[in-house]
Amino acid sequence: MDAGASFCRQVRARSAEHRAVLARLSPAGAFGTLVGVLRQELDSMVRVIYLLSLSDMNERRRLIQQAVSGKPWPITDAQGRVTDREMVKLASRLHGWTSSVYKFGCGFIHLSGLHDYQTRDPLALIDRAEKQAILGHLRHYHGGPSSDTPTFEELASYLPRVFEKIASNLECYVRSLEQGEVLDELQ
Repeated sequence: MDAGASFCRQVRARSAEHRAVLARLSPAGAFGTLVGVLRQELDSMVRVIYLLSLSDMNERRRLIQQAVSGKPWPITDAQGRVTDREMVKLASRLHGWTSSVYKFGCGFIHLSGLHDYQTRDPLALIDRAEKQAILGHLRHYHGGPSSDTPTFEELASYLPRVFEKIASNLECYVRSLEQGEVLDELQ
């Protein structure tokens, strides 16, 4: 199997695992872990979008080979690596919600005060602009919450829908990657 096919298989397997975990954890109220799973799904999506932004197919194949081999993505014309920040910024040009979900999700991937959600509401711990961005995206794409001061538990009830939005976008992008497409709107 070539590296491109392996990469797409890996992305789909990771997404299927996320979906299975989400189904098990949602009823259990493991909200912090659910946000972490969402963030991991978003990580896959921003990486695939980054690959789709590359019109140089040799560079795309090289990065896919790096990913399949478990190596970081070095940039060929500069020192350093392709950073998550760069990929999120690029994906945000397609989906304005990417940055909000990514930033909030990072609070649950890395140990932070947001993990204390059993005692303190994480929405009270983030700045007003970030909270308004999250609520705006939830209202626009998922119909709520209507309150300007929802609890984290209320917000968490939307997590399965947010996951499905990310996962369905991811699957479309994986198909585009398999077809060798370039996302012209990112050029």
